[in-house]
Amino acid sequence: MFCQATLVATLLISLQSGCAVGPDYEAPKPGTSSQWTTSLEGGETNGPVALAQWWKNFGDTNLDAYIATAIQSNLTLRVAEARVREARAQKGIVSAGLWPSVGAGGSYSKNRYSANTFPALPPGTDLSYNLYDANFDAVWELDVFGGTRRAVQAASAQIGSAEYSQRDVLISLLAEVARNYISARAYQERLAIARDNIKVEQDVLDLTSNRFENGLGNDLDVEQSKALLNTTKSQVPSLEIGFDESVRALAVLLGQQPDALMDEMSAKKDIPITPPLVPVGLPSDLLLRRPDVQKAERDLAAATAQIGVAKADLYPKFSLTGIAGLQSVSADDWFRYASRYWSAGPTVQWQLFEAGSILANIRVQNAKQEETLNTYEQTVLVALEDTENALTEYAKEQVRRESLKQSVDANQAAFDLSTQLYKSGLADFIRVLNSETQLFLTQDALVESDQNISQDLVQLYKALGGGWEEEEKLSQQKEDKKL
Repeated sequence: MFCQATLVATLLISLQSGCAVGPDYEAPKPGTSSQWTTSLEGGETNGPVALAQWWKNFGDTNLDAYIATAIQSNLTLRVAEARVREARAQKGIVSAGLWPSVGAGGSYSKNRYSANTFPALPPGTDLSYNLYDANFDAVWELDVFGGTRRAVQAASAQIGSAEYSQRDVLISLLAEVARNYISARAYQERLAIARDNIKVEQDVLDLTSNRFENGLGNDLDVEQSKALLNTTKSQVPSLEIGFDESVRALAVLLGQQPDALMDEMSAKKDIPITPPLVPVGLPSDLLLRRPDVQKAERDLAAATAQIGVAKADLYPKFSLTGIAGLQSVSADDWFRYASRYWSAGPTVQWQLFEAGSILANIRVQNAKQEETLNTYEQTVLVALEDTENALTEYAKEQVRRESLKQSVDANQAAFDLSTQLYKSGLADFIRVLNSETQLFLTQDALVESDQNISQDLVQLYKALGGGWEEEEKLSQQKEDKKL
């Protein structure tokens, strides 16, 4: 009999290593063009991409320090890291189903038989007794049709999904830190331009007032000069609000109180300049770098494995069960050899009727797999779109900036010339007023263009999926310290 049980166990164990039901996963291979459709005319090249620490290309030590702080302290990133640990622990729960479960128990009970159960017993017979029991039990559900193995595959894919989601959060964090920092520096420059123009417009107001007092001008010139001065002054509060909001957003990204960086950021500094060359690689490389694409691929792998988990419920479940222990009605002989008992053997369970719920669940998992496939394909398209748009914006904004720079130079010359002519009585004040207005507008627009170029480059780095390769190691080190 023992040999028969051994033979059955051996057979079932061999079946456990067989094929698993459900589709085997194959990663999709979306087609991509060999070159970017956008012309690379803004300093971009198809050279090898080095994006691990792209922010250092700006050459701004403050930005470097803020990004290092954000990686260590940002709370959203910590949430993403916790989700990775959660996914890894969840796989441990699922994987445990591949192995036997062993338990132990013990009990004591005081019992009494019913006198009516044994009416033939002599009167006065003691019907009460004690029962002592201690045992070990084991159950091993054999994964004959691969349902548990498919569940482990799904859990492994979900770990990858959580890891890529963490990287996606990290990339977005780095971009947001850089964008808010650049925005704050741009507001500082725009404030400086506004205040310089206020001084110039005050000088023009003094000039028109003196000419009017000396009978060389009229009060219309004075009032128009006052209007322009006050219009420029009205720009200052809005720019100050923009600066404060950018600095507060930056502080929160660093995991600090909103006003923590106000004093430090109040010292004026130029907008970080962009590097002359920006290697962007090829479209085919993009799919290997973008964490959102990789996350979508892992979600697809998990959904595919879940189909196998659902299909395994169509088949019987085989288990090996056993129990062994010591049982006695007396504590004196409880642990003696004669108190032993045991039971072992295979069992099978098969849900023959579930009112179609198993088949319905399979259809649900097939639909989910189709959803994730479409999501993956859409994510690929969005990744390509993001990068093409970023390439276009970065290149075209540089063209716009060059035009604005020439416009500023021309407006500065026009303002200087019109002012001299007005002082000499050879031009009316409206020319001074117009040239002064245009000068301020183009100066402000030029700073905004400088800001746009730097932020467009940040967006390009983000679209390319840069900024996590080396920082991933830092995150893993932080996680290891917590374990």
